[in-house]
This record gives sequence, C-alpha cells and structure tokens, in this order.
Amino acid sequence: MPGLFDSFTLNGVTLRNRIAASPMCQYSAIDGSVTDWHLPHYTGLARGGAGLVVVEATAVSPEGRITPGDLGLWSDTHTAGVATIAGAISDAGAVPGIQLAHAGRKAGCTPPWEGGAPMPANDPRVWEPIAPSAVPLIPEQAHVPRAMSVKDIRRVQQDFADAAQRAREAGFKWIELHFAHGFLAQNFLSHHSNKRDDAYGGSLENRARFLVETVAAVRRVWPADLPLTARVGVLEFDRQDDRNLPEAIQVLKWLKAEGLDLVDVGIGFSTLAPVPWAANLLVETAGNVRDETGLEVTTSWLITNAKEADSFVRKGKVAFVMLARRLLDNPHWPNTAARELGAKTQVLPTPYAYWLQNWVPV
Repeated sequence: MPGLFDSFTLNGVTLRNRIAASPMCQYSAIDGSVTDWHLPHYTGLARGGAGLVVVEATAVSPEGRITPGDLGLWSDTHTAGVATIAGAISDAGAVPGIQLAHAGRKAGCTPPWEGGAPMPANDPRVWEPIAPSAVPLIPEQAHVPRAMSVKDIRRVQQDFADAAQRAREAGFKWIELHFAHGFLAQNFLSHHSNKRDDAYGGSLENRARFLVETVAAVRRVWPADLPLTARVGVLEFDRQDDRNLPEAIQVLKWLKAEGLDLVDVGIGFSTLAPVPWAANLLVETAGNVRDETGLEVTTSWLITNAKEADSFVRKGKVAFVMLARRLLDNPHWPNTAARELGAKTQVLPTPYAYWLQNWVPV
C-alpha cells in the first residue's frame, strides 16, 4: 500500500504526497476580498511541502459569511485576488484547492478571538442569517435565522455553482463544499435545525435534497477531470450517532451518484453537545465511511504524529491526511515527517532544502 510520501491521483489531479493543508479560517478579508495577510500565509503552507492546500471557507454569498472578515467568491471582483493565491500555491508545487461555504444560521458573528458571538444589532455590519428553519443554534438566542423560501434555496444553490465557476477561472483545481460544522447544508441535513414540512424537510431524502441538488449544480460547471469533494458532518456526538452515521452514509451515496469524488469526514456541530476530543478522532469513522460508500475519504481532527499518519494511509483508512493547527505551528511539518519516516524525497524547495538537509556545521 502507498505511504504518506507517495503521490495520490484523483480524476486528473495528482498530489505530490498525501499531506493536505486543511481549510483554516483567517478572518482577515475585507468585504470578501483578499488582503496582504493571505498570500504569504498560503504560500508558506505550500512551500512547506503539503501536496494539497485548501483555501479557507470562502463565502458564496454575503449573508453566508461566518464573520465580516471571511473570504468571498460571490462577485467577479473577488476572482483576481484568489487567483493570486491559487497561482502561488501552484508555483510552490502544491495543488490549489478552495472550500466553498455558506454559514447558514452560524453567520453574522464576530471572529473567535473577539468571542465568536453574534454581532450586536446596532453593529453597522450586521446582517440577517438564513437557514432552512427559524431555529437558532443557542435556544432562546436573539440571533434567529430567517427561514428560507424555495426561491432562497434556488438562489443559494446557484451561488455555489457561480462561485465554483469563478474558482475554476481563478486556477483552482480542487473544490471542497462545506457541508459540516453547523453550516447551511448541515442545517438542512440535521433534524435539530430542519423543521420544514415541504420537499426540503422531514424525511432523510427531503433533508438531503439541498445537498444533493447543490452537488449536482456544482458538478455541471466544474470539469469532470477536477476533483469535487465535500466536508460532511457524519457525527453530532449528541447521543444519536447510531442514527447520524447511517444517515450520513446514505446521503454520501446519493452525493456520489451526482458526481462527488471524495468526502472529508467531519463533525456536524448542529448542537452544543460536547465532543470527546482525542488524537485521530475520526480516522476509524473515515475508514467505515470509505467501506460503506466506496468514496475516497480523508479527515483531519488531531492527526499530529507522522508514523500514525503514514499508518492510516498504508492501511487504507484515508487516501491522505488533512492537517490544520499542526501546520500553523510548523508549516514545514511535511519535512519533519519525511525525516522521521526516512522518506528519500525532497520536500522543501531547493533554497530551503539545501541548507536544511545538507548543512554541515563547522
């Protein structure tokens, strides 16, 4: 079986290794546009040796932002900025990916370092979140989303497709749709947040309809030779995971039929239920999802050890691993992992590799 430093090909795209930089929100955009923060951030992750770098949750519409500082692709004015990021990632040897998102009822909040709470009503930047039902994440909270009409649903699905087209024009070769973390798609899927009685609520088939139609809409504009992936919350840790996981597996089978190529196995976060945080939290679950759906899978969540990551790949539990905070702490973690595993491959660009790998102290 291949290891952590073997290449991985999905459709017409090949990663140089099986390490990916997971999308990590920076909350540093202005009106959805790239700022001076983003280019060195993503260039550093790519130069560090990851095979795939996925740009943070990028809103497909203004009301879909988690915070006012979220990146956006709801306008053609955003394309040039993210194109510079895609080009820099590619020039550094990694595959450029982007996560397209709509935060649903979790939109309109402050950055986490400012509390991550809903913006106050008197904040001039505030906007009304939307969701399948007028159900807030925190009971009796004033930050109640507006229940979406069918017209709203169609508009947002078109927003995803339009953003995917802009991502292609910007040079991205990998899309991840954000269908987890209590965002809009997860709002539709979860019985905690979806109380509709129309074609988008009630039965699993109805609650999954938004996700299935959105994947189909994006697949129509996204080239067949480029991977279309999604992060899907398969567990809620709400004492009903014996229901959540089988439902998610069925939904993933439907998404696969519409053209989904890979699933990033994630958490639903549709409730305030505590998560039993532990190393390699979702690796075994990812392996089960792969076995049940036939999809390629990956996951993140506290994967930090090189030997363990290599083992997960070799055992076929995941096609590759996604790292987040570990790469913020050390963007050159792939080089550290290569040394630990004895991989005979040059991970860093030559101006770094020469001095770090051939340096002899005198």
